[in-house]
Amino acid sequence: MADFTSALYLGLRHASAGLPPWAALTRGQPAALAEPAGAEAAAAALARLQGLAAATLLPSTLHLFWDLLRQLARETRSALLLDAGAYPILHWSAEGAAAAGAVVRRFPHHDSAALEQLARGALREGLRPVVVCDGFCPGCNRPAPLAAYARIAGEGGGTLVLDDTQALGILGRAPTAACPFGHGGGGSPVWQGVAGAHIAVGASLAKGFGAPLAALSGSQALVERFLGGSETRLHCSPPSSAALAAARQALALGARFGELWRARLLRLVLRLRETMAQAGLEAVGRLPFPVQSFVSRQGPELAPLLWRRLHAGGVRALLTRGCQGLAPRLTFIVTARHRQPQIDRIAQLLARAGHAAAPFASLTHAIH
Repeated sequence: MADFTSALYLGLRHASAGLPPWAALTRGQPAALAEPAGAEAAAAALARLQGLAAATLLPSTLHLFWDLLRQLARETRSALLLDAGAYPILHWSAEGAAAAGAVVRRFPHHDSAALEQLARGALREGLRPVVVCDGFCPGCNRPAPLAAYARIAGEGGGTLVLDDTQALGILGRAPTAACPFGHGGGGSPVWQGVAGAHIAVGASLAKGFGAPLAALSGSQALVERFLGGSETRLHCSPPSSAALAAARQALALGARFGELWRARLLRLVLRLRETMAQAGLEAVGRLPFPVQSFVSRQGPELAPLLWRRLHAGGVRALLTRGCQGLAPRLTFIVTARHRQPQIDRIAQLLARAGHAAAPFASLTHAIH
């Protein structure tokens, strides 16, 4: 079966036989007492990739943002201004901060004008704006307007908090029309050319690098403040030795082969977009990001029918509703391990379903 449901974008899997050995999965000590072996070196390598001064590793983005948002709200009188279309972990973490007394307000997805109004209102109340968002949204296949967000946060003496899980390892510096991913895979800030000491970047390495842990990156002062006040580093286990070994290996391999993997990934995604366009399906968004969703002008009922037809033919895809609860779309996650014949198999199945030529009623009859 051709599986288009895995988010291991660069195809890194880290089989145990391919990793350096470890004596124990954990030393039984929280990171606040002693960093696991190799954690500091991996964090430093990641910070360099992102073009940032410092980083520290945590077990997951939930640990990271649960701590960070509460800490930022506690340090100064701040309002957490949350992009309504952000990934659920940011919403959960903001709700945890609200339970601890933080002010949390939401603004429409990627609406910098609405954010600016919220920030001005917060400043009138004596609250600094902490802007919270995703760097890239696969639901609508669009980047957040980070330059505007960073300006609004900076002018109010606040912080831009970014979940860059999707972009890390894929998007990088100096993108062009011929190379839309850019180079290096350092993530959304370098892809958009946005920088500043008031920007905090959290990201999981589980997607781009296939390693189940997360990193908080930013200025040296921001990371040091986080280390000094983190509660999850005191009360939760640090990343395991296996996860750290996978992260170190992924960063080393990415430095050597990442450009080749991203070029292959780009070719496959472009092939998929061409295939779906020929079948009469419209791509959501313009960027050839690994997560690609498609809609039909024939109505929202068609996506579930096509999904069943593909599944019956040996192709696993996803039915998604996007970042704003829209009608079902047919979604494929392409990785560097996919091959062109697997993309072409999608076209064959859609052709058999008669989607490109037959009216909706005929297609429904053919599928059932």
